[in-house]
Amino acid sequence: METGSNSNSIVSIKGVAKAYQRGNQVVPVLEDISLEIERGEFLALMGPSGSGKSTLLNMIAGIDKVDSGSIIVSGVDITTLGESALADWRAAHVGFIFQFYNLIPVLTAFENVELPLMLTSLSRRERRDHVEAALSLVSLDDRLDHYPSQLSGGQQQRVAIARAVVSDPSILVADEPTGDLDRVSAGEILGLMGRLNSEFGKTIIMVTHDPRAAEKARTIRHLDKGVIVDVHP
Repeated sequence: METGSNSNSIVSIKGVAKAYQRGNQVVPVLEDISLEIERGEFLALMGPSGSGKSTLLNMIAGIDKVDSGSIIVSGVDITTLGESALADWRAAHVGFIFQFYNLIPVLTAFENVELPLMLTSLSRRERRDHVEAALSLVSLDDRLDHYPSQLSGGQQQRVAIARAVVSDPSILVADEPTGDLDRVSAGEILGLMGRLNSEFGKTIIMVTHDPRAAEKARTIRHLDKGVIVDVHP
Protein backbone atom coordinates (compact mmCIF):
# COMPACT_ATOMS: atom_id res chain seq x y z
CA MET A 1 0.00 0.00 0.00
CA GLU A 2 1.49 3.31 -1.07
CA THR A 3 1.00 6.14 1.37
CA GLY A 4 2.44 9.53 2.21
CA SER A 5 5.28 10.45 4.56
CA ASN A 6 7.59 13.41 5.01
CA SER A 7 9.39 14.10 1.74
CA ASN A 8 12.89 13.61 3.24
CA SER A 9 11.96 10.59 5.35
CA ILE A 10 12.71 7.06 4.24
CA VAL A 11 11.18 5.64 7.45
CA SER A 12 8.16 7.19 9.15
CA ILE A 13 6.98 5.58 12.39
CA LYS A 14 3.71 6.80 13.87
CA GLY A 15 2.20 5.75 17.20
CA VAL A 16 3.74 2.27 17.23
CA ALA A 17 3.08 0.02 20.22
CA LYS A 18 4.11 -3.57 20.90
CA ALA A 19 3.57 -5.97 23.79
CA TYR A 20 4.31 -9.64 24.38
CA GLN A 21 2.34 -12.24 26.27
CA ARG A 22 4.31 -13.89 29.06
CA GLY A 23 2.06 -16.48 30.66
CA ASN A 24 -0.98 -14.58 31.89
CA GLN A 25 0.91 -11.31 31.89
CA VAL A 26 1.04 -8.76 29.07
CA VAL A 27 4.49 -7.13 28.95
CA PRO A 28 4.64 -3.80 27.06
CA VAL A 29 7.79 -3.41 24.97
CA LEU A 30 7.15 -0.24 22.96
CA GLU A 31 4.66 2.50 23.77
CA ASP A 32 3.47 5.12 21.27
CA ILE A 33 6.76 5.40 19.36
CA SER A 34 6.88 8.07 16.65
CA LEU A 35 10.09 8.64 14.72
CA GLU A 36 11.20 10.02 11.36
CA ILE A 37 14.39 8.71 9.77
CA GLU A 38 15.71 10.71 6.84
CA ARG A 39 17.05 9.16 3.68
CA GLY A 40 20.83 8.81 3.97
CA GLU A 41 20.77 8.87 7.77
CA PHE A 42 23.09 6.81 9.98
CA LEU A 43 21.06 6.30 13.16
CA ALA A 44 22.15 4.49 16.32
CA LEU A 45 19.45 3.16 18.66
CA MET A 46 20.75 2.77 22.20
CA GLY A 47 19.22 1.67 25.47
CA PRO A 48 19.48 -0.87 28.27
CA SER A 49 18.54 -4.50 27.80
CA GLY A 50 14.77 -4.77 27.47
CA SER A 51 14.34 -1.17 26.33
CA GLY A 52 12.76 -2.26 23.04
CA LYS A 53 15.51 -1.18 20.65
CA SER A 54 15.91 -4.54 18.89
CA THR A 55 12.14 -4.94 18.71
CA LEU A 56 11.87 -1.54 17.04
CA LEU A 57 14.65 -2.46 14.60
CA ASN A 58 12.91 -5.74 13.75
CA MET A 59 9.63 -3.94 13.09
CA ILE A 60 11.32 -1.43 10.78
CA ALA A 61 12.81 -4.39 8.91
CA GLY A 62 9.45 -6.13 8.63
CA ILE A 63 10.51 -9.07 10.81
CA ASP A 64 8.17 -8.31 13.70
CA LYS A 65 4.60 -7.01 13.60
CA VAL A 66 3.26 -3.94 15.39
CA ASP A 67 0.25 -4.16 17.68
CA SER A 68 -0.85 -0.67 16.67
CA GLY A 69 0.46 2.28 14.69
CA SER A 70 2.14 2.38 11.29
CA ILE A 71 5.60 2.07 9.79
CA ILE A 72 6.07 3.57 6.34
CA VAL A 73 9.28 2.75 4.46
CA SER A 74 9.91 4.38 1.08
CA GLY A 75 6.22 5.24 0.82
CA VAL A 76 4.92 1.75 1.67
CA ASP A 77 3.02 1.10 4.90
CA ILE A 78 4.58 -2.26 5.72
CA THR A 79 2.16 -2.83 8.61
CA THR A 80 -0.59 -3.45 6.03
CA LEU A 81 1.29 -6.16 4.12
CA GLY A 82 0.52 -9.87 4.37
CA GLU A 83 3.27 -12.38 5.12
CA SER A 84 4.07 -13.20 1.49
CA ALA A 85 4.11 -9.57 0.37
CA LEU A 86 6.19 -8.64 3.41
CA ALA A 87 8.76 -11.32 2.59
CA ASP A 88 9.03 -10.00 -0.97
CA TRP A 89 9.34 -6.46 0.37
CA ARG A 90 12.14 -7.43 2.78
CA ALA A 91 14.07 -9.18 0.02
CA ALA A 92 13.90 -6.08 -2.18
CA HIS A 93 14.39 -3.31 0.37
CA VAL A 94 16.26 -4.45 3.50
CA GLY A 95 19.87 -5.50 4.04
CA PHE A 96 20.56 -7.27 7.34
CA ILE A 97 23.78 -7.15 9.37
CA PHE A 98 23.77 -9.35 12.49
CA GLN A 99 26.01 -9.62 15.55
CA PHE A 100 26.95 -13.25 14.79
CA TYR A 101 27.18 -12.83 10.98
CA ASN A 102 24.61 -15.57 10.15
CA LEU A 103 26.77 -16.96 7.37
CA ILE A 104 26.12 -20.48 6.09
CA PRO A 105 29.22 -22.56 6.99
CA VAL A 106 29.10 -24.87 3.94
CA LEU A 107 29.00 -21.95 1.48
CA THR A 108 31.96 -19.87 0.35
CA ALA A 109 32.09 -16.11 0.81
CA PHE A 110 30.97 -15.72 -2.80
CA GLU A 111 28.03 -18.10 -2.33
CA ASN A 112 26.94 -16.47 0.93
CA VAL A 113 26.87 -13.05 -0.71
CA GLU A 114 25.06 -14.41 -3.76
CA LEU A 115 22.17 -15.82 -1.71
CA PRO A 116 19.94 -12.69 -1.75
CA LEU A 117 20.23 -12.60 -5.55
CA MET A 118 19.16 -16.20 -6.17
CA LEU A 119 15.45 -15.36 -6.30
CA THR A 120 15.93 -12.37 -8.60
CA SER A 121 15.75 -12.33 -12.39
CA LEU A 122 19.48 -11.62 -12.71
CA SER A 123 21.49 -13.94 -14.92
CA ARG A 124 24.39 -15.96 -13.51
CA ARG A 125 26.85 -13.50 -15.03
CA GLU A 126 24.97 -10.51 -13.59
CA ARG A 127 24.90 -12.16 -10.17
CA ARG A 128 28.65 -12.76 -10.37
CA ASP A 129 29.28 -9.12 -11.28
CA HIS A 130 27.16 -7.94 -8.32
CA VAL A 131 28.83 -10.32 -5.86
CA GLU A 132 32.34 -9.47 -6.99
CA ALA A 133 31.58 -5.75 -6.71
CA ALA A 134 30.15 -6.18 -3.20
CA LEU A 135 33.13 -8.22 -1.99
CA SER A 136 35.53 -5.72 -3.56
CA LEU A 137 33.73 -2.94 -1.69
CA VAL A 138 34.51 -4.65 1.62
CA SER A 139 38.10 -5.46 0.51
CA LEU A 140 37.55 -9.22 0.30
CA ASP A 141 37.85 -9.76 -3.44
CA ASP A 142 40.76 -12.12 -2.69
CA ARG A 143 38.59 -14.29 -0.40
CA LEU A 144 35.82 -15.31 -2.81
CA ASP A 145 36.38 -19.04 -2.37
CA HIS A 146 37.04 -19.03 1.36
CA TYR A 147 34.57 -20.63 3.78
CA PRO A 148 33.50 -18.81 6.98
CA SER A 149 35.73 -21.08 9.10
CA GLN A 150 38.72 -19.84 7.08
CA LEU A 151 37.98 -16.20 7.85
CA SER A 152 38.49 -14.06 10.95
CA GLY A 153 35.51 -12.58 12.78
CA GLY A 154 36.08 -9.22 11.15
CA GLN A 155 36.30 -10.81 7.71
CA GLN A 156 33.11 -12.78 8.33
CA GLN A 157 31.32 -9.57 9.23
CA ARG A 158 32.63 -7.99 6.03
CA VAL A 159 31.12 -10.88 4.08
CA ALA A 160 27.86 -10.28 5.94
CA ILE A 161 27.97 -6.60 4.99
CA ALA A 162 28.65 -7.50 1.35
CA ARG A 163 25.63 -9.81 1.46
CA ALA A 164 23.55 -6.99 2.96
CA VAL A 165 24.40 -4.49 0.22
CA VAL A 166 24.61 -6.78 -2.84
CA SER A 167 20.95 -6.23 -3.79
CA ASP A 168 21.21 -2.42 -3.28
CA PRO A 169 18.54 -2.28 -0.54
CA SER A 170 16.72 0.86 0.57
CA ILE A 171 17.88 0.49 4.19
CA LEU A 172 20.54 -1.40 6.11
CA VAL A 173 19.57 -2.63 9.58
CA ALA A 174 22.38 -3.67 11.90
CA ASP A 175 21.80 -5.38 15.26
CA GLU A 176 24.94 -5.08 17.44
CA PRO A 177 27.19 -5.46 14.35
CA THR A 178 30.40 -5.11 16.40
CA GLY A 179 29.26 -7.02 19.49
CA ASP A 180 31.30 -10.15 18.68
CA LEU A 181 34.44 -8.37 17.47
CA ASP A 182 37.65 -7.16 19.08
CA ARG A 183 38.25 -3.43 19.21
CA VAL A 184 40.39 -3.24 16.06
CA SER A 185 37.98 -5.32 13.96
CA ALA A 186 35.03 -3.36 15.37
CA GLY A 187 36.67 -0.11 14.32
CA GLU A 188 37.21 -1.44 10.80
CA ILE A 189 33.58 -2.53 10.49
CA LEU A 190 32.30 0.81 11.79
CA GLY A 191 34.59 2.60 9.34
CA LEU A 192 33.16 0.52 6.52
CA MET A 193 29.60 1.29 7.61
CA GLY A 194 30.47 4.97 7.79
CA ARG A 195 31.79 4.79 4.25
CA LEU A 196 28.62 3.06 3.03
CA ASN A 197 26.68 5.93 4.55
CA SER A 198 28.83 8.89 3.53
CA GLU A 199 30.08 7.77 0.10
CA PHE A 200 27.21 5.61 -1.10
CA GLY A 201 24.31 7.31 0.68
CA LYS A 202 23.09 4.16 2.41
CA THR A 203 20.51 4.65 5.15
CA ILE A 204 21.74 2.69 8.19
CA ILE A 205 19.80 1.94 11.37
CA MET A 206 22.01 0.34 14.00
CA VAL A 207 21.22 -1.07 17.43
CA THR A 208 24.20 -0.95 19.78
CA HIS A 209 25.00 -0.86 23.48
CA ASP A 210 28.53 0.41 22.80
CA PRO A 211 28.94 4.21 23.06
CA ARG A 212 32.08 4.02 20.88
CA ALA A 213 30.08 2.37 18.12
CA ALA A 214 27.22 4.84 18.51
CA GLU A 215 29.62 7.75 18.12
CA LYS A 216 30.21 6.69 14.52
CA ALA A 217 26.54 7.33 13.73
CA ARG A 218 25.28 10.76 12.74
CA THR A 219 22.28 10.60 15.10
CA ILE A 220 21.78 8.75 18.40
CA ARG A 221 18.40 8.02 19.91
CA HIS A 222 17.90 6.42 23.30
CA LEU A 223 15.08 4.10 24.27
CA ASP A 224 14.17 3.32 27.86
CA LYS A 225 11.21 1.21 28.96
CA GLY A 226 9.69 1.33 25.51
CA VAL A 227 9.82 5.06 24.87
CA ILE A 228 12.29 7.43 23.18
CA VAL A 229 13.77 9.46 26.03
CA ASP A 230 16.14 11.85 24.28
CA VAL A 231 17.81 12.76 21.00
CA HIS A 232 21.48 13.43 20.33
CA PRO A 233 22.26 14.90 16.90
